Amino acid sequence: MENVGYQMSGGTIAFCLIITVVSLVAMWMIFTKAGEPGWKCLIPIYSAFIEFKLFWGGSGWAFLLLLIPLVNIVICFMFYWRLCKSFGKGGGFFVLMLLLPLVAFLILAFGKDQYIGPNGIPA
Repeated sequence: MENVGYQMSGGTIAFCLIITVVSLVAMWMIFTKAGEPGWKCLIPIYSAFIEFKLFWGGSGWAFLLLLIPLVNIVICFMFYWRLCKSFGKGGGFFVLMLLLPLVAFLILAFGKDQYIGPNGIPA
């Protein structure tokens, strides 16, 4: 009997590592623009709490809504919209965020856009 398992090639692993590192660098820069230390993006659950605090407004506990099936899909759309608004972006950028999130994160991280406040409302 042959062992049929799923294996990833070295190229696939390298590609995934590169995407991960680029994503972390982008999030580090976005956190820094928003006034938070960049290292906070490296801690998985804590980073989600900080993201919701920065871009959703309030205490950040709204990220717990991600644990509810089907509701989490709506919350993700709403989160991306609020993230766009927090940097003064509109509907076109929101569509980019939905279709190519890594590109959108890189634009926010390294572009001239400044963090306004949660949901685009100055603090």
